[in-house]
Amino acid sequence: MQHDASAEPRTAFSGALIYLMGPSGVGKDSLIDAARAKLLEHNVFIARRVITRSPEAKGEDAISVSLERFEQMCEAGEFALHWRANGLAYGISKEIDSELQQGRTVLVNGSRAYLGEARKRYPDLLAILLTVDPQVLRRRLLARGRESLEDIEQRLARSQQLQWADETVSVLDNSGQLDDTVARLLVLLRERGVLSGE
Repeated sequence: MQHDASAEPRTAFSGALIYLMGPSGVGKDSLIDAARAKLLEHNVFIARRVITRSPEAKGEDAISVSLERFEQMCEAGEFALHWRANGLAYGISKEIDSELQQGRTVLVNGSRAYLGEARKRYPDLLAILLTVDPQVLRRRLLARGRESLEDIEQRLARSQQLQWADETVSVLDNSGQLDDTVARLLVLLRERGVLSGE
């Protein structure tokens, strides 16, 4: 039987979990990289994802594993969160629980479709939806060069279909300059009281 850490009893954490999500190509990795130094100044732990993507593939600083290895890690209960999307499997190590127990703020690059499951395990998480103008998103996906034009159009269609009426999700627009988005992210995190020190 597969071990699922998300099904375990909730643990009271003294730290805060930031759950950043948004369509592929919206700039989550770029935002995390651009904000990294500032976040580290505030003792934010930035989790690396485990992904069943080739290590040669362009993209985030993730830990690449085979699907077989990923499934072994699931069985062993090594993930706090894990999901499938766009033909890949994604996982967040249980090390985030240790960081949260120590009172640190933790940032994870999450999935929109998995938000409900993530909230079952971390009910007090801060959900942030990164958005971008559809034409900007199309240009970014094309420039990234990971997918065919048909795949890109399918991604754009899925992105448009997924509407958010959840007022507990903070929306952050990334259509403009990345530095401006970083500044707005830091303001949002300060307003929500999840940054330590000033």
